[in-house]
Amino acid sequence: MLRTARLSKGGGYGSEPLVLSFCRALFFPFSGRRLGSFSDSAPNAPCKAPDERNVATNDTIVEGMAGRYAAALFDLAKEASKIKEVEADLTAFGGLLDESEDLRRMVRSPVISTEDQARAMSAILEKAGIGGLAANFFNLITKNRRLFGAADMIKGFRALAARDRGEVTARVTSAVALNDAQVEELKKTLKASVGKDVALDAHVDPSLLGGLVVKVGSRMIDSSLKTKLQNLKVSLNGLST
Repeated sequence: MLRTARLSKGGGYGSEPLVLSFCRALFFPFSGRRLGSFSDSAPNAPCKAPDERNVATNDTIVEGMAGRYAAALFDLAKEASKIKEVEADLTAFGGLLDESEDLRRMVRSPVISTEDQARAMSAILEKAGIGGLAANFFNLITKNRRLFGAADMIKGFRALAARDRGEVTARVTSAVALNDAQVEELKKTLKASVGKDVALDAHVDPSLLGGLVVKVGSRMIDSSLKTKLQNLKVSLNGLST
């Protein structure tokens, strides 16, 4: 229960009840109605609402608990005119998740206590320079035992932000991080293909060896060296039989 926790939109703990804003957005996303309290029926039960929303776009679908939290954060970020800042912070944390197996284990572990997760998250957010709404959001989902859904919440927020800008989101996985010139060239190529501006959700997977895997909605383009080698292996096996 977080009836006593408090949050200010500018960052850190302040005058507005922490759960007030998030539950206002979670339960009544299109109204100014405010709630005075919040409770989960069980430590790991999703937050139920009379009008539950999923985060859905043409290219990304995030359902259930993760979708509701993503939508709540997006509503608050838009209200505060901080979508860009919050998206940058979430993307930064998503990059840390991609890079660190230890961090992925920490956020997903059901046996690490809330207190230990909170201490770890506080240190990580401070080191990464993540503050304001994004930091308060991560603090909230940690205390609500929802940290395991962070990656899907980030995905959902980015999908909403892209839709708000009239963009589609392309998930791009590469063997090494793309440089700025490569990112811009890929955006131009994808825009020519899909007819819309494209926001890249970039990830690194060294196992690909080289090339890219690009997914836009149900469309996937796999030009990775790993897949080419696998296809070559299949072809060679076919020749030997």
